[in-house]
Amino acid sequence: MFARKVSMHLKPNSVAEFTQRLDKEIIPLLRKQKGFQDEITFVGPSGTQAFGISLWDRAENAEAYNRGTYP
Repeated sequence: MFARKVSMHLKPNSVAEFTQRLDKEIIPLLRKQKGFQDEITFVGPSGTQAFGISLWDRAENAEAYNRGTYP
């Protein structure tokens, strides 16, 4: 198992929009990736900081996703 952490800065009062986008766009995209297992997302109490931890079967698959999505 391999974990990949992504930190994000959110605009004020945008947690609902972030959550909706995560559910409708990001998670479905991740589910199509080879080796993707699950995603855990946290939003800080201020609502302007968030991070996600994606779980992968192998580091190679997480790195391939990272290279292909964020060249």
